Amino acid sequence: MNFFGIGLPEMVVILVVALLIFGPKKLPEIGRSLGKALRGFQDASREFQDEVKRQTTALEQDSGTTESTPLESESTSSKEPTA
Repeated sequence: MNFFGIGLPEMVVILVVALLIFGPKKLPEIGRSLGKALRGFQDASREFQDEVKRQTTALEQDSGTTESTPLESESTSSKEPTA
């Protein structure tokens, strides 16, 4: 079990120190607020990813359905095949 490069023994030491500093009554409140903050960050990240996917899909559909522009058609029609 390895979180952010911290193993299980280090995690236990951190939790014991936090318990000694904040006390048993304050520790659940701190954990709850950290959990809410992490959930908010995950939701914002997921929303950002969804928006990027929507925009890229819309751009791909847009570019696939558009016809060639006049410049493109001129450049392709003016080329003569070489024999």
